[in-house]
Amino acid sequence: MHSGLVNPIDFSRKGRQAGYLAIPYSIDRSPYYQIRIPILRLKNGEGPSLLLMAGNHGDEYEGELQLGRLMRLLDVAEIHGAVTILPMANLPAVMAAKRCSPFDGGNLNRAFPGDPAGAPTARLAHFLEHELFPRHDVMLDLHSGGTSMAHLPCTLIERQADAARFERSVALMRAMGASHAFIADNGPAAPTSMGAAARAGIVGLSGEFGGGGTVTPAAMAFTAAAIDRLLLALGIIGRPVLSRTPLGEPGPLQLLSLSRHRQGIYADRRGWFEPAAALGAMVSAGDLAGWYHDLERLEQPEEELHFAEGGIVISHRLHCDSQAGDCLIQVAEPIAA
Repeated sequence: MHSGLVNPIDFSRKGRQAGYLAIPYSIDRSPYYQIRIPILRLKNGEGPSLLLMAGNHGDEYEGELQLGRLMRLLDVAEIHGAVTILPMANLPAVMAAKRCSPFDGGNLNRAFPGDPAGAPTARLAHFLEHELFPRHDVMLDLHSGGTSMAHLPCTLIERQADAARFERSVALMRAMGASHAFIADNGPAAPTSMGAAARAGIVGLSGEFGGGGTVTPAAMAFTAAAIDRLLLALGIIGRPVLSRTPLGEPGPLQLLSLSRHRQGIYADRRGWFEPAAALGAMVSAGDLAGWYHDLERLEQPEEELHFAEGGIVISHRLHCDSQAGDCLIQVAEPIAA
């Protein structure tokens, strides 16, 4: 069933095509409104086809800014194969500076495989999984910690049954040059973009490229290098486009596992979190993770929080004010490559 999304791109056509994916959606002020999502397609000769996507969550800016820059810098005459760029996939969330869409509350990365007759987020997910992903060999979905979390820079792939595709995923993940990476094991029905890529029969790559609802020089350089390295590894470009410093050989890659509730510390009431461990720190079970303050009971001392398991600190909450259920800090277990 067609998603009802208007797509202006002819994927068989060579050259440069720029336009907007349009999702018709009636709203109070505009009954014939369209959600217009920018898309760029570059195709030159024969070669691999790569989809680059950011803005799956609206408040994750590293990928959005770097893919916007790539749209301006990438010359179709210098590529071999095809590149499709979707810098703000969940456009309403991007423009609202939110994780989820303000139109329907949709979290795009939990909406796959989507619904062609559903709300805008579900319709977009259906288009991506059933119409856009299958037109490519490889897809990279750029994420970060968003407004509320700081995250250790890392890459990610999904474990899958197809051995050849999984082996290629691992090779491309290594080529992207991160020092840490995850192999997720969410199963074939995962509602994420990685699950959708696997169901579409293509290589899916992702990662966390920063956080905090902001961008830093280090995070932007990491993002630029990862995109350039992937384009180079696929043979689509012959020289870096985004990176402002020379790219060396990728260093060693430490694989990580995040699979147990005990690897995180979660708030059980309202409080104000002060972390004691930095991103990337190696900690042991029982080590101090941080302090939980109660500004409504100043006579009470802050509570010490301790890690239940050891590992590498991969994320912590940036918003000090926290509610019951919020994840305050997480560790991941180093595993053999």
